[in-house]
Amino acid sequence: MIHRYVFHNDTLLPIEKVRLSPGQAGLLCGWGLFTTVRISRGEAFAYERHWRRLEKDAALIRLPMPYTAARVRVDLHEVIRANNVTEGSARIYLVHNQIGFWRSDEPQPQTDLIIYSAPLPEYREPIRLGLRPHGRHASAPLAGVKSISWLPNVWAVAEAQKEGYDEVVLLNERGEVAECTAANIFAIKDGKIHTPPLNSGCLEGITRGILFEIAPEAGIAVLEHALRPEDLYSADEVFISSTNRNIIGVGEIAGHKIASAPGKVTHQLEELLVAHVTDYVTRRLATASH
Repeated sequence: MIHRYVFHNDTLLPIEKVRLSPGQAGLLCGWGLFTTVRISRGEAFAYERHWRRLEKDAALIRLPMPYTAARVRVDLHEVIRANNVTEGSARIYLVHNQIGFWRSDEPQPQTDLIIYSAPLPEYREPIRLGLRPHGRHASAPLAGVKSISWLPNVWAVAEAQKEGYDEVVLLNERGEVAECTAANIFAIKDGKIHTPPLNSGCLEGITRGILFEIAPEAGIAVLEHALRPEDLYSADEVFISSTNRNIIGVGEIAGHKIASAPGKVTHQLEELLVAHVTDYVTRRLATASH
C-alpha cells in the first residue's frame, strides 16, 4: 500500500489531493516511464543509476525531459521525509501528457512527474517460478524499456499465481530465457553465474548491473549468453534479482526442482549486495552531514 504523501510535478500533496486528468494522453495510452528505487536508512540507493536509465529510455521513446537528476532527487527525499520512510521503496513516474488526439487543452507540463513511496513487499524464499513462452519480444524496438505500459507483466504474473507460482520466467520469440516480470534471472553452474544478455529482451536491471561489478571483485565470474529453460533446470542454483527484493533463491521452475535454494553462492552474493548497499548509504549520509 503506497504512503499518504505524493509529489506531483512541483508540489507535495496528500494522496487524496492529487489530480490526474483524463486528458493526460500518456497516462491513458501508457506513454511514460518509471523506476523503483530502494530506500535504505532514509537514503535513495543507487539513484544515479536509476536516473541514467530513465534518461536513456526517455531519449529512445522521445519523452520530453524537463527535469534534472538533482531536482528530482530533492523531490524524492521530500517524499521520503514526509512519509517517514527509513526502509522501503519509492517510485518515480514520468508521463507524457501532450500527445495524440485524446489530450486536453488544460494547462499542464509536457511530462508529469509523480513520486510516491511504499513499504518493501513481503515475499517468500525459495520462490517458485512458472514459465511463459512468448513473454518477451526481443526484436521489438522498445524491448528493455521500463515503460508504464505494464499490462503484459501484471497479467503474466497473475496467470502464474493462479497456477500456484510466485513469479514467471518469460521466454522470448526464440524460446530463450529473458527475465521474470519484475526481476532479472541468473543460473549458477560450477561456481559461475550465467544470465541472459540484453538482446534477449530483458530489462537492464539496476541490481543486475551492480552484480556485474561486485561479483567479479569477489572472484565470481558473470557470463552473459543465451539461456534455455533446460539451462535453468540443470543449474546448481538459480536466483532472481530486483530493487525491492535484492536476491531471492529459486526452488522450482515449472515443476522442476532446483537442488539448492537458496544455495551457497546465492547467499554469498546476497551478503556482497547488502555490504554494497550499506557502503553506498553510509557514504551518502556522510556527505549530506557535511
